[in-house]
Amino acid sequence: MIASYRTGNSTFKKSDKRFFSLNKKITAFGFLCCTSINLAFAQSAPAATSGELARWKATAQKVTITRDQWGIPHVSGKSDADAVFGLLYAQAEDDFKRVELNYINALGRLAEVEGEAEIWRDLRMKLFIQPAELKAQYAKSPAWLKQLMTAFADGLNYYLHTHPEVKPRLITHFEPWMALAFSEGSIGGDIESVNLKQLEALYGRRPELAMFDQRPLLPEPRGSNGFAIAPSRTANGQAMLWINPHTSFYFRPEVQVSSEQGLNAYGAVTWGQFFVYQGFNQYNGWMHTSNAADVIDEFALTTTQKEGKYFYLYEGKQRPLKVVEQILPYKTAAGMASRKITTYFSHHGPVVRAADGKWIAVQLMNEPLKALMQSYLRTKTRDYAGFRKVMDLRANSSNNTVYADRDGNIAYFHGNFVPRRNPQLDWTQPVDGSLRAADWQGLHPVKDIIQLHNPANGWVQNTNNWPFSAAGTGPGSASPRQQDYPHYMWTNGENARGIHAVKVLKDAKNLTVDSMIQLAYDSELTAFDPLLPPLFAAYDSAPDVALAAQIQSLRAWDKRASLNSTATSLAIYWAQDLVQTHGAEARRKNIPVLDYLPNLSAPELLAALQRASARLQTDFGNWQTPWGEINRFQRLSGEIDAEYDDGKPSWPVAFASGNWGSLANFGMVAKQTTKRIYGDRGNSFVAAVSFGPRIQAKSILAGGVSSDPKSPHFNDQGEMYSKGEFKDVLFYPEDLAKHTERKYHPGQ
Repeated sequence: MIASYRTGNSTFKKSDKRFFSLNKKITAFGFLCCTSINLAFAQSAPAATSGELARWKATAQKVTITRDQWGIPHVSGKSDADAVFGLLYAQAEDDFKRVELNYINALGRLAEVEGEAEIWRDLRMKLFIQPAELKAQYAKSPAWLKQLMTAFADGLNYYLHTHPEVKPRLITHFEPWMALAFSEGSIGGDIESVNLKQLEALYGRRPELAMFDQRPLLPEPRGSNGFAIAPSRTANGQAMLWINPHTSFYFRPEVQVSSEQGLNAYGAVTWGQFFVYQGFNQYNGWMHTSNAADVIDEFALTTTQKEGKYFYLYEGKQRPLKVVEQILPYKTAAGMASRKITTYFSHHGPVVRAADGKWIAVQLMNEPLKALMQSYLRTKTRDYAGFRKVMDLRANSSNNTVYADRDGNIAYFHGNFVPRRNPQLDWTQPVDGSLRAADWQGLHPVKDIIQLHNPANGWVQNTNNWPFSAAGTGPGSASPRQQDYPHYMWTNGENARGIHAVKVLKDAKNLTVDSMIQLAYDSELTAFDPLLPPLFAAYDSAPDVALAAQIQSLRAWDKRASLNSTATSLAIYWAQDLVQTHGAEARRKNIPVLDYLPNLSAPELLAALQRASARLQTDFGNWQTPWGEINRFQRLSGEIDAEYDDGKPSWPVAFASGNWGSLANFGMVAKQTTKRIYGDRGNSFVAAVSFGPRIQAKSILAGGVSSDPKSPHFNDQGEMYSKGEFKDVLFYPEDLAKHTERKYHPGQ
């Protein structure tokens, strides 16, 4: 039976979905202590040694940074390492605070700058990432990768040396091994699946915290859209790729990085990383969407205590739990303090929560060296065979991959790192950690994971949905078949964006870069297809003159978002009210919220429409308020925690949240303190690419590449972004030369 399409809306991992009562007997072990320690924040970078300075200056002379008319850095170097040096220097110029914050977080040091409230986030990171282990990984890295990691650190340190006015919050000197702490494109990656409240409930001896569920009732989609189009469907007979990550705005800048050793990648790079995460080179392109394969598992441990030590049952015998004392410094008003927390590990992984009288250990991918190698090497591949070979490293656990190349190939990989497991067990729940039969049995080879290569229909798509509509739906579809794979290879169901993608792609033909953009910004909100009919039936069964105009408006609506549409505003406010009013009920019944809403009673559906109308009337003076008056793009400062102001300039945006089926995603995650909706997550860096003897590409970036409000490139793409208008990608030197704003060596 095909799963309901809306079950794919949640992007939370398994451990986020279950909140249990904790057994008091197993929560009285966590030893915590608080002591003042004498740590002070260093506000300036340490003085460089003569050797370091000489090396930095010599490298800088081999690097050229060319800023185009949009301020986008096109970095070139003699070697790959030179290019990496320049890339990190350019990133620091544009937004050092985000670069530094990503590494503060990745190294589990956030509480040192944010205070005690963040120690649990730090603890979560430290359960998996330890400097000593990363240094050991660095020591055994291949020489070519060591050179890149050294260049990564050198580029950032040279920036700090040449910009003494920049005061780091914590990291005043970057080390090469730090690059291994952040080796995939999503900060935290799989580690973020560990629930912080449950972690604190266990190790903080506060079991009541596990009962609090602070997740959004309908989270803003954190995934992406990726489309690959075969030559048979394009006007020029070349394969095309749609690159459309849905991230928090300003999370990834737009760059080009090249060298005389064959590197030439263009696209989105996450702040502080030295590889293009989603992008293309002159031969091929790669788009990552958040993975829906099951790559994280929980194991229920039967534990006992003997003479102050803890053991867990495994194959009928008692095994000692490994004990690790974690020291967690944190900032206070009076200076620095620290907390020591005793943590426990089984052979599966760290213990992260408790449930039903058992401790729960989690196992996930922890291959920083292979992950960093794979992330970088894919950017230098030249064809499908080379790309496929890099995939064999199997160190990308958080992504699906949509692929296209100039040979005309298109492909889709549903995951990459996929553990082989006992298919008889229910991996959606914690499995019995005492059984050898529950252990991971190595990894599936890439050839066995769910994938497509040049399907007959001529396109592939993924919207963080299940893979069984990747190449269409219905009889004769070229999509993978559900019965051919173990269930743990996929977890999400279909979603509204996936339904929408299939709808616009199935008849697409003669596509160009411009028509691809138009297709991917199609304005239909497919989530309302199942939501509105029950509302209309409810009204027809009990007509209410006070809602007659609203119902008439929604009946006449074409379910398309547009700036002048008042029905769009009413529909979205109505659906939002339903989620806020009934989302908790859906969660308690373990039903996806958008599946739950159409089954509400007639009075409940109509009451929500009354409340939505009243809110629009109160906030905007008229329930018939155009969507463009409400939904806005605004960038006022370069602060990471952005603030918004209804009284300051902003641009109207027609596209809406992906929760409602909008392919172009624009939603608000920050707590709303304004009447208007100001997007902060969704379309960020977006590109359409056509592959052939010569690359054709267009792109857009939310706001601009610089975080400095005084920079002309702080918001120079903002209005274009709000309208879905794209700029030409200046991929080739001759094109860049016509639109160069500045050309310089690092340090100049």
